Amino acid sequence: MPLASTLRMAVLALLWGSGFLWIKLALNHGLSPLQITVTRCALGAGVLLAPALAARQRLPRDRRVWGHLLVAAFFCNALPFALFSIGEQTVDSGTAGVLNATTPLWALLLGLLLGTDRPLSPARLTGLLLGFAGVLLIFAPWQRTGLMTGGALALLGAAVSYAVAFAYMGRHLTGRGAPLAVSAAQLLTATGWTALALPAGNPGTAGVDATALVAVTVLGIFGTGVTFYLNYRLIEDEGATSAATVGYLLPVVSVALGALFLDERVGPRVIVGMVVVLAGVALTRQRGGSAGRTPVRPRPAAAPVADRPVVRS
Repeated sequence: MPLASTLRMAVLALLWGSGFLWIKLALNHGLSPLQITVTRCALGAGVLLAPALAARQRLPRDRRVWGHLLVAAFFCNALPFALFSIGEQTVDSGTAGVLNATTPLWALLLGLLLGTDRPLSPARLTGLLLGFAGVLLIFAPWQRTGLMTGGALALLGAAVSYAVAFAYMGRHLTGRGAPLAVSAAQLLTATGWTALALPAGNPGTAGVDATALVAVTVLGIFGTGVTFYLNYRLIEDEGATSAATVGYLLPVVSVALGALFLDERVGPRVIVGMVVVLAGVALTRQRGGSAGRTPVRPRPAAAPVADRPVVRS
């Protein structure tokens, strides 16, 4: 891989993996989950609109496309972004990154159930079972000290939501051209979804400080907008398969940043679970057994693609 692409991948992994840190900081300093969600969607859309306009890409004009964007924006942006923020109210940012790594496992399972994925090879079947074994290790439902909490289930729900979005987007939104403009349109639609929910949340900002504002700004600009642009460039230069490997780094980044800056302690069981999940994901992507289709490359707006091992916060 050329040096430029390698550096782009490293920056992409750092920015995406750090998203869980920025969410945690914004929550700890006064912002609500809905406030974080609508702000990151709006800022991310603005960041994507700039290169789209520079490339003379126009927003979609077909009503059917906007109808598909409404569905995709809900399952790929509004819902998972909100669930990540809700989950991190009670779960460490590092663990949130680990649970996000289960996205391709759910995507593969959904593809098998819908008949849109190829039959399982022994390696992929082993990887699927291994991945879910890792999830059980992380949750430890047999222990009172496990992660069987509402927050952890919200994080897992976000990963499942991404998987649903991948299947939908792969069928209705990819291959239409103008990927930056479609991505911006999807984030604009997600902004509308989350803005509608704001009155039901906590609109107050009395406890919000500068740290929260900086955190959500960095999350929206760099962790949502810039990352999608870098991802698009990486796919364009190296292809979806090479670009997908960045996902293996995200849980490592989220755990390391949580330990360094938030003093989060991840126990041996969660670390072992993370390793098992990543090993399972790696097996499901074996070329000999088919890594599955690549339904969302370049993806409209905010989602990691189905063959990518992780979806970003």
